[in-house]
Amino acid sequence: MTALEPAVLIVGSISADLTTFSQRVPARGETILGDEFTLVLGGKGANQAIAVARAGAVARIIGCVGDDAFGELVAGQLREAGVDTTAVRALADVGTGIAHIRVDATGENDIVVVPRANARLTEAQVDAALAEAPAVLLTQLESPLPVVAHAIRRAHDAGILVILDPAPAARLDDDLWPLIDIVTPNETEAAVLTGLAVQDRSGALAAGRALVERGAGAALVTLASAGAVLVTASDEQHFDALPVQAVDTTAAGDAFAGHLAAALAAGETRPDAIRRAIAAGALAVTKPGASPSIPTAAEVDALLPR
Repeated sequence: MTALEPAVLIVGSISADLTTFSQRVPARGETILGDEFTLVLGGKGANQAIAVARAGAVARIIGCVGDDAFGELVAGQLREAGVDTTAVRALADVGTGIAHIRVDATGENDIVVVPRANARLTEAQVDAALAEAPAVLLTQLESPLPVVAHAIRRAHDAGILVILDPAPAARLDDDLWPLIDIVTPNETEAAVLTGLAVQDRSGALAAGRALVERGAGAALVTLASAGAVLVTASDEQHFDALPVQAVDTTAAGDAFAGHLAAALAAGETRPDAIRRAIAAGALAVTKPGASPSIPTAAEVDALLPR
């Protein structure tokens, strides 16, 4: 068997984030004046790839962009962040994916995603990139589900650690769950996936048990300011949050997932990797924007308790 490289392969979406900041979001049919606007790289795949790179690991992303101004913008920002974009295709007949994000004064957001080029990701791209034998596969559900499922199956067969961030939450084939080593839903996603109410630690534990019963190796349910719970077939553990002042929650989950994957690829223990991920997610909410808010390894080190 080919030796695994301590790298993270990210299968996911690459988009341009158009974000407005205002004191509140408008009611239906209402127009309000905002405070700020940004146009930056986004998409869960791209955000997580940047998180992996900023965590100090080798980050390779598989995805598609359009042959347009947005495509040049986002691909360039990925490369500037140290992400390997060899497996990113630029398509001439479709535009780059777009995310329209609204952020209010409390830091809460709502998002409309238009996939565009992201819907053209292929299994052939996945197969070519997996030939590099990364240590970890990190994927989400903003890409076509058949391609994500194909990536999970191929990575599992190759002995690669599979991490799934199930966002946006969607139904998965039953035979896929036993191939996932770690699934990382937030409260909302855990509730959608299991049909259980997830409003506190006990609800998160119940949802985690349900996901493990389906076959997942571990369920790591994040609870924002309440921390996270880890459920396996043999153990349950709670991890405390780190107190911060939230400015914008966009990409907090992506920072969490990317730093988790990077730490595991580097050989850190699962508890230590989770603590690093929690610190990364906490730091991400203290800055506006998606990719600009993702912290570096040094910033995470400074926040972690000594």
